[in-house]
Amino acid sequence: MAPGQVACCAFSPAPPAPAAASSAINIPGKDKLEWPEPIHRVQSIAESGIKCLPPRYVRPEEERPTGHVLVEERIPLIDLSGLQDDSRRKKTMEEICSACKNWGFFQVINHGMSSELLEAGRDVSNRFFHLPLEEKQKHANDPKTYVGYGSRIGVQKGAILDWGDYYYHHFLPSSIREEHKWPSQPLEYRPTMKEYCIGALQLCKTLLSVFSQNLGLPLTTLEEAFGGKENIGICVRLNYYPVCPQPDLTFGLSPHSDPGGITILHQNEVSGLQVRKSHYWVPVHPIPNALIINLGDQIEILTNGIYKSVEHRSIVNNNKERMSIVVFCNPSGEQKVGPVKDLVHDSNPIKYREMTFNEYRMFIRTTGTKGKSYVNSINSSS
Repeated sequence: MAPGQVACCAFSPAPPAPAAASSAINIPGKDKLEWPEPIHRVQSIAESGIKCLPPRYVRPEEERPTGHVLVEERIPLIDLSGLQDDSRRKKTMEEICSACKNWGFFQVINHGMSSELLEAGRDVSNRFFHLPLEEKQKHANDPKTYVGYGSRIGVQKGAILDWGDYYYHHFLPSSIREEHKWPSQPLEYRPTMKEYCIGALQLCKTLLSVFSQNLGLPLTTLEEAFGGKENIGICVRLNYYPVCPQPDLTFGLSPHSDPGGITILHQNEVSGLQVRKSHYWVPVHPIPNALIINLGDQIEILTNGIYKSVEHRSIVNNNKERMSIVVFCNPSGEQKVGPVKDLVHDSNPIKYREMTFNEYRMFIRTTGTKGKSYVNSINSSS
């Protein structure tokens, strides 16, 4: 076998996913989107007993996880209870500001979401992914909205795929919640995830207020830039990364920055998340009951590059499945997003052009995860 080649095994694929019903979200050009090939569930492939990866999941040698430098630094860990204590509030806000400027990622404890709620969220998510395939297929998604049970991002034919399945749905605004498109099993999923989203929303509002204050803006500036209390977007993505026979050849989720505003991630006890820091990658090890916060592209745009979104990726392993619950806090789909005027001046001239969030996120929905290529492409100073 030539250097860089990988032996790949045949497998019996799962049945193609049926098409899901279209959502009511008005995204320009969405009706033209469709999956370019039949969808196969990664969990089913993994459980078929294969010993090596199908070719569609094998990365070129220069893109594989083992081809990059890892360092055992730690992203900042911040105790948010300091925001409620007058004697610690200033220090806590400074820690958040530093994390936003230097990392774009940090972990938080004492964040207001109880350990019982986090455990309940993990439990219903885990139970969903371990339902029979035919039950999960009832919620199969399409690339028009991505709502439902999915196994790929992007519609480029022949693209190399990631080793993971997911479930995506909306919570806010309520006009697009469409709760009937949430998992119907287990029965506890919908009430549990409602409570989970309410807790995540409150945390996002707190962070947006702190970010605004740290930037010298009125407290409500960034929340209003997201559409305000009535139109702010909250959506959920459950990630499932099965055991992988050749984890050094693929990703659970390829390097990317999040297209939205603020991401709140809760992972199980299995490590896999890695964050780019300059030219190397930093593992983010799970801390019990902590939440991981990362800044998305919309925060970078709104702050005119003062805060930056950061590339991250998920790796997989050959002995333990990994799961995560991700809550995205985003601008309203039709909200025009551009740099806040008060953050544009002679020493920080305008860097990004204004567009709606729906226009922006069409990039990842059509091309898949591509590092920070899109936010960089609309940066006039790049």
